[in-house]
Amino acid sequence: MTIGTTTGSEPKTALIFGVSGQDGAYLAQLLLGKGYTVHGTSRDREMSGFANLRQLGIFGRVVLHSAVLTDFRSVVEVISRVRPAEIYNLASQASVGLSFDQPVETLNSTINSTINILEAIRFLKLDTRFYNASSSECFGNTGSPADESTPFHPRSPYGVGKAAAYWAVANYREAYGLFACSGILFNHESPLRPVRYVTQKIVRGAADIAERKTDSLELGTLSIARDWGWAPEYVDAMARMLAHDQPEDFVIATGEAHRLEDFVEQAFSYFGLDWRRHVHGNAALLRPSDIAFSVGNPAKAERLLGWRAERRMAEVVAGLAEAEMTRRAQRTDGHAQ
Repeated sequence: MTIGTTTGSEPKTALIFGVSGQDGAYLAQLLLGKGYTVHGTSRDREMSGFANLRQLGIFGRVVLHSAVLTDFRSVVEVISRVRPAEIYNLASQASVGLSFDQPVETLNSTINSTINILEAIRFLKLDTRFYNASSSECFGNTGSPADESTPFHPRSPYGVGKAAAYWAVANYREAYGLFACSGILFNHESPLRPVRYVTQKIVRGAADIAERKTDSLELGTLSIARDWGWAPEYVDAMARMLAHDQPEDFVIATGEAHRLEDFVEQAFSYFGLDWRRHVHGNAALLRPSDIAFSVGNPAKAERLLGWRAERRMAEVVAGLAEAEMTRRAQRTDGHAQ
């Protein structure tokens, strides 16, 4: 069976809250390729540039709506209008670092948006399958690879919000019989990541040093370890969850942990640089509390969904570096014309 492929004369309809983000754009691209009619939301569709949709060449193929997820009426209106077979909640504030500066906004957007979508599905009595984007940040430190039974111990406002939303989804599934599930995704990167993410900061910093635009890069601690995967692969897992015969939660990860120092070394090596000559620590960049070690166990996803990560850390770094060089070459060509 091809996961998510539509059958019959009527294509399936999917609604993606947060379609303008990294995961939303890649998911829209995936579902369009499977024959779906794809709808997506932004807080204000007239003001959003939808740069990621444009970069993937699918901007004109996604039906766009304005929706404020913390406003229940706004959520009900767009869901009632679209009446989708599948809903993906990929919205809310998505930066762990920023959540320490904006804890109230982060918690409100993460928890309320999820409950508003769940309640809208229940209120409208729709037979809609719902995917909620959860996060490895719910686990906090993982002494061993975390699976679906590992207790939560979040260490950031972002993680706290994601943990609360996860339990809301579980409650609506058990209490009201909704087909609702959460994907507990570990770190997943792509060229669509904003610059504020440390992976992009590292790759762009190395490229700048290689081009002699600067000579140094400041980072916080390099000792943390993360499970890094490739975002286009991870959105495929989301679609597989909603095509599964019953609603279940899944950990999505590579199963491998690497230190940030290893990521830095790999990125600088791509540009022919010795990172030790250019990277400096800055205590001001440290978070109030951080996760020292984070790795997931994706065995359930491989067993029940047939999903496994193909790209590991080295391939992720290479993909980011190649995309960055292409971006710079295109920018140079544009200025030369």
